[in-house]
Amino acid sequence: ASFVSGFEAEAVSADLFTAVPGRRLDDNAHVLMRWTGGARGTILASQTSPGHYNDLSVRIYGEKAGLEWSGSRPEELRFSPYGEETRTMMRGGHGSTAEARRVSRMPAAHPEGYIEAFANFYRDATDIIRAHRSGSAVDAVRAAQVPDVVDGARGVKFVAAAVESNAAGGAWTTAKFE
Repeated sequence: ASFVSGFEAEAVSADLFTAVPGRRLDDNAHVLMRWTGGARGTILASQTSPGHYNDLSVRIYGEKAGLEWSGSRPEELRFSPYGEETRTMMRGGHGSTAEARRVSRMPAAHPEGYIEAFANFYRDATDIIRAHRSGSAVDAVRAAQVPDVVDGARGVKFVAAAVESNAAGGAWTTAKFE
């Protein structure tokens, strides 16, 4: 959610557990988050949710509207302004930005998603590395979409904070990478 919202997790309260006996790692995580700027968030990650196979969903609610995307309906982005009808925007449909069109490989309504997202990521990362090596200018928009070392360190800090919080009975634990 940090990538989508631009917020950074400051603290977490986590409950990690194993629902399936014999598993070596936690297969369920319930994490409450405090984000920069006062925002709040929740992560529910589960390997044991029947009927929700790889059902990655992101929901962000702000002062003016909500956004929702689900991996089970990857072609759609739902935009819900308070007091207005919810609008469903289709990948490649009317209102798509130039950047959204650049990373779309198939016409609208033709399935596209998971594999193509990785292909776009690797293409952009390769282009950025080549630009650095040749001394060429790096496209700032594309570079902002590729995780860097700091993004990786933030992710590690977040997971470590969740594990520490869980060990302390869900106590709020600093997750901010400094």
